Amino acid sequence: MTSLPLIPAISDATAARRASMPPKHLADLDLAGRQALVTELGEPAFRAKQVSNHYFGRLVRDPQAMTDLPAATRERLSEQLMPTLLTPVRELACDDGATRKALWRLHDGALVESVLMGYPDRVTVCISSQAGCGMACPFCATGQAGLTRNLSTAEIVDQAVYMAGVAASGAVVGSPPRLSRVVFMGMGEPLANYNRVIGAIRRLVSPAPEGLGLSQRHITVSTVGLVPAIRRLASEDLSVTLALSLHAPDDDLRDELVPVNQRWKVAEVLDAAWDYAARTGRRVSIEYAMIKDVNDQPWRADLLGRLLAGKLTHVNLIPLNPTPGSRWDASPKPVEREFVRRLRDAGVSTTVRDTRGREIDGACGQLAAAEDNDTNTDRAGEAPA
Repeated sequence: MTSLPLIPAISDATAARRASMPPKHLADLDLAGRQALVTELGEPAFRAKQVSNHYFGRLVRDPQAMTDLPAATRERLSEQLMPTLLTPVRELACDDGATRKALWRLHDGALVESVLMGYPDRVTVCISSQAGCGMACPFCATGQAGLTRNLSTAEIVDQAVYMAGVAASGAVVGSPPRLSRVVFMGMGEPLANYNRVIGAIRRLVSPAPEGLGLSQRHITVSTVGLVPAIRRLASEDLSVTLALSLHAPDDDLRDELVPVNQRWKVAEVLDAAWDYAARTGRRVSIEYAMIKDVNDQPWRADLLGRLLAGKLTHVNLIPLNPTPGSRWDASPKPVEREFVRRLRDAGVSTTVRDTRGREIDGACGQLAAAEDNDTNTDRAGEAPA
């Protein structure tokens, strides 16, 4: 078993970037906070509600479209309440347009990703909570990159609002024109950026003009198993779904695949998950990446079945989307099917995740890694100043 660091060493430049948080945005504040800010700017408090309605209710960013605001104040209020947080770098589509991936550059140059997935009955966005990740899972492209910094509440929310606008435009053919679900399964460990993620969830579920008006039950928060944060989340009076990235049922292997397991073992992580289920009434999703000849043995399926049997849970098996140059590969389909059969025989609800976005670097962190490689290649070819 290889012992891996939870948080890789960072450079002075990265440390400085972490401290460089973006300008304040209306999504960082509740409605009362926005009203106070508008008043400080010498405008009547109700202007905060007007701007918020445009952003959350109409998904409008262009101040010229805010025609219910006086022309003289549109630009100023938009500049103060809606500064640019995400600058598109690349936007790719596949699956006949049903899957769309965006790579964003933040104000400090950090890169994050979002993925929009359309289905006949729903539209889901997968968003990032950190630039990079400090959990060091060796099969994950984001984990290989290390942590740059936490995202602000507004940087998190803005990904969902932007993608809600894409859905509303009708660009996702064959799907409803409304964003219905948000999953915190993009770059980063959400519970390592706890306060801002909770702030983002409250914006996403509050009705307009306070927020986006999504159902709490349609929000999923993924974690590798930060036990104190899971227990804290259980006390938040939120009905969001907890998704636990387990990836191995035994401590020996999970110590390697999910290094945070060196601190909180499988039994302790699952105990926190069952406590969350008991306090919220919400079924816990167990995320399990199927990795060839690593964690896909029949005996591990049987062990996982014994650990989960009789619990309020569902297993989501994930065919691994290998990162370039990785030694990890996806389990063969017959092996995957046998794993599913054994779990179901144990009475555990199990499905295999729909594979989306392979041709657009769909695995979390792949597109950002490709952009970094391209940038570094370009820089290597530049003549010195």
